[in-house]
Amino acid sequence: MKENIVKDKSYKFALRIIKAYKFLSREQREFVLSKQMLRSGTAIGALVREAEHAQSRANFISKMNIALKEANETGYWLCY
Repeated sequence: MKENIVKDKSYKFALRIIKAYKFLSREQREFVLSKQMLRSGTAIGALVREAEHAQSRANFISKMNIALKEANETGYWLCY
């Protein structure tokens, strides 16, 4: 099977986001920003996975663009 670097990296990133969320919510008692980071950070991999089975090229591009937007939002939350 062909290696999918984006899929692999987005999955590993989601695992790191989950770990960061657990730390922030348990140790720092921070819930609002960490929850937003969790949602957007894990959505990236889900959208990449969805794009693998896109119905068309346009659908694939759309899913990947949404994943990019989620990555951008996650970057925003990581700055705080």
